[in-house]
Amino acid sequence: MWIHSRVGILSSQSPDDLRLLMADPVSAAVAVGWAMKAAGWVASPIISELYKKASSLLNFDASQKLKELEPKILLLQRVMEIVEESPYRHRLQQLFNDLKSAFYEAEDILDDVEYYLLEKQIQDDYLKLEVAGPRRNKSHVKKLLTSAMKKCNFLKDQDCGMSKIELKQSLEKIEKVINDACGFFEQMNLPNKSNVNLSKPANSRGAVTTARPPPLEEDAQPDTNRAQCYSVIGIHGISGSGKSTLSQLVCAREQKDGHFNLVMWVHVSQDFSVDAIFRQMSEAASRTPCPQFNNLDTLQTNLEKKLHGKRFLLVLDDVWYNNRDVRQYEKLQQILSPLNAGEAGSKILVTSRTKDALIALGAVEQRCIPMSVLDKDVFLKLFKHYAFQNVCVAADDRIRLEDIVTHIAKKLKGSPLAAKIVGGQLRMRPNIDYWRSSRDGNHLDDTMGALWWSYQHLDEQVRRCFAYCSIFPRRRYLERHELVKLWAAEGFARSSDEGKDLEDVCQGYFDVLVSASFLQPEVGKYSNKMDAYIVHDLLLDLADKTYGSELIIEKICKLDNLRTLIIDSAEWKKPVEEKVLKSLFAKLRKLRVLIIASDQGMLSVPESIGQLRHLRYLAFMTRYGSDSRLVLPGTLTKLYHMQVLDFGNISDLVFDSCEDMFSLINLRHIIQVPFQEIQSIGRLTLLRTLETFEVRKEQGCELKQLSDLNQLCGKLTILGLQNVESQQEALEANLADKQGLRTLELWWNYDDRAELKEKKVQTEVLEGLCPPKLLESLTIYCYDGLSYPSWMMGKHNGGPKYLNTLSLHCCSTKLGPELGGFCSHLRSLYIFGCSWDTLPDQMEHLTSLKDLGLKGCRNIRSLPTLPQSLECFKLSRSNEMLMSSCRTVGDPNWEKLQHVPVAYVDGK
Repeated sequence: MWIHSRVGILSSQSPDDLRLLMADPVSAAVAVGWAMKAAGWVASPIISELYKKASSLLNFDASQKLKELEPKILLLQRVMEIVEESPYRHRLQQLFNDLKSAFYEAEDILDDVEYYLLEKQIQDDYLKLEVAGPRRNKSHVKKLLTSAMKKCNFLKDQDCGMSKIELKQSLEKIEKVINDACGFFEQMNLPNKSNVNLSKPANSRGAVTTARPPPLEEDAQPDTNRAQCYSVIGIHGISGSGKSTLSQLVCAREQKDGHFNLVMWVHVSQDFSVDAIFRQMSEAASRTPCPQFNNLDTLQTNLEKKLHGKRFLLVLDDVWYNNRDVRQYEKLQQILSPLNAGEAGSKILVTSRTKDALIALGAVEQRCIPMSVLDKDVFLKLFKHYAFQNVCVAADDRIRLEDIVTHIAKKLKGSPLAAKIVGGQLRMRPNIDYWRSSRDGNHLDDTMGALWWSYQHLDEQVRRCFAYCSIFPRRRYLERHELVKLWAAEGFARSSDEGKDLEDVCQGYFDVLVSASFLQPEVGKYSNKMDAYIVHDLLLDLADKTYGSELIIEKICKLDNLRTLIIDSAEWKKPVEEKVLKSLFAKLRKLRVLIIASDQGMLSVPESIGQLRHLRYLAFMTRYGSDSRLVLPGTLTKLYHMQVLDFGNISDLVFDSCEDMFSLINLRHIIQVPFQEIQSIGRLTLLRTLETFEVRKEQGCELKQLSDLNQLCGKLTILGLQNVESQQEALEANLADKQGLRTLELWWNYDDRAELKEKKVQTEVLEGLCPPKLLESLTIYCYDGLSYPSWMMGKHNGGPKYLNTLSLHCCSTKLGPELGGFCSHLRSLYIFGCSWDTLPDQMEHLTSLKDLGLKGCRNIRSLPTLPQSLECFKLSRSNEMLMSSCRTVGDPNWEKLQHVPVAYVDGK
């Protein structure tokens, strides 16, 4: 069973709907048949990668071994492609399962060997630190030495003994399965591959679309036989025909026209819960997160209040319906129940693959609109757009390619999705022979076949990453940074450049999938997320393999070799108990990714988490604003492969150990850590994300801990700068070399009794904290130095050159910085609670400045000449004379604001 259970999601869509979704992260699609799936896996370079990696440990010639195996692997691939309907299928599937089982076993053993090597390296480093430490007594050092020697002896046995023996045995098992399979194939009467038609999925039909959106009749009245404020219009057609795209275009048009008070777009999908749909409606109506409610009635009442008296357009996209399922009909009627709170003239636009779903939601026959076939000439023009976009070829070649494209277009039967994806693959290979062979094959004869053909042309590791997307619920918004970290944690990165970072490699895979349209950007107005992507339903059919069962802990724990477990409580109602985690940790020793999302309350993570030696991605997520406490054991520091620690919005997190974190030397991301116990992070040189670092007067908490963390990216907040005592200490942070930083916050504690000596120190410290060149946003809190540093006064060769946002909070320095040379690209300037007497001179030279905000500035009485580029000026809670003059017609301050489109002055 575990062969098909490498990845799992626990998803609680509603209290009574708990299920486990499984997917094989290595394979392609069951939707195009087992044979294609198996052949795609066998053709993967992961087998050769495993042999190459193991050869350095076992001292054998990997190239020679692979040379022997390569023809056998090719035979294995060929046979699996032609036996979908063969009577030998059962035997072949068992052989394939045995091969995958042996591969995963070898990969896990290799991971164990690497774990022990890491442990030895860390132990040696720790021993050197302890011996060199000036405050360690002799007995303590002696104890450490004894412990280290025992550990080293143990490691020696592991390094040279059983782990290597087991690894060798697993490689031999792989070779034996391949040899057995080939011996079995030689006894079969195999047909010629070129004469065999690969089986096609039952739902593989030509996709259709419509050329223009259906009209939304503004004067249409609710159906007379029902007291409804709305009428229902439906669009039906097969997946890939453009229904969702069309509905989004309708939303965009109606938002622009302003005919409706509210425009809401909600994706329904096959397995939905009513409360989840109500939440989506509520958030779409208010553009804010839906409050937490304990029951469906309260949630419905809340939604009715938002809709009351408002004329709305609601899109219910991708509604699935089985007219024999009474429960499903009842759920659809529940969705409609709060909608009568709206104003007459409201509209519901429904998209579905079947007309039955539209009728069930109240659409009359004449308003059930089928997607009509796109005109052949229009479709050909669309296909050529995707195939020839930015393609440069000779004029004669272009003519021949145009002729080939015309023939390929006929095979795609009007499917816009197939046109986009197949056109993209052709565009990347503008070669006449390649296009001609694509035309002559039979693989593009239907939409699913075209998608499979495109999938086959992806690099194997890119396929592996795409297949992994099937573990998420359909139409879930996938964020770039999330997927990249997960792929890296799963070990999907393969690169010939040994020095290239794993996440950079996976970022390249992501870009390929976007370029090939396997991942599609989702419009921000619908997803409310930045950089969000979805996988089209038909493409998910390629990657998806689901297994539904009653979810009880005993069944999950039987999946001994599970690598990814995501416990995703969509409604945030079901806490995960400590005893459940103990059971999981005891059984699921091969986990690489563990994500737990629920309202925890209080949770102590069991010490047995230290047994998950393969773990690379650990996340505990909770709803923002919830009261949650998480206690981590000291054994967490034993997880040497760990790459990502993400604690979401945990409000109180305690690291229950005096041990340093530096043993997690592979750690790349520490996300949302609201606790102070992290120490000695200076050795974590692979760190990319460290959102907050607090300087304290304790060993392991000095500012110099940041010195070698030059891979840091994104945002960094440094707290406790009052504990830095010199410019030299500040220079040791080495901020200028952290070229990946884009946002920097510098915090001092506010002290209205700071002495001159302390002010001088602050001046020196800020001078030493010169940020990197490419910094985009800088925020400084409670700075009380005597002046601003040279890099902020345009008198320094270093410092940021492209800063676009500057925020200064409660800075007591009397004069502001000279912004001309420092902020030539500045777009936003915010000054809050600063005791300046005037704003910086020559502000009119900030020709890129768009937004200027002043709040709590009690000493500034006049405005300088403001740049003509300024679009928004906000002034509040500041000097009464200044605010009054800005509101007085004819006053010089009032005059200086007349060119600003939005000028807001308020004493509150």
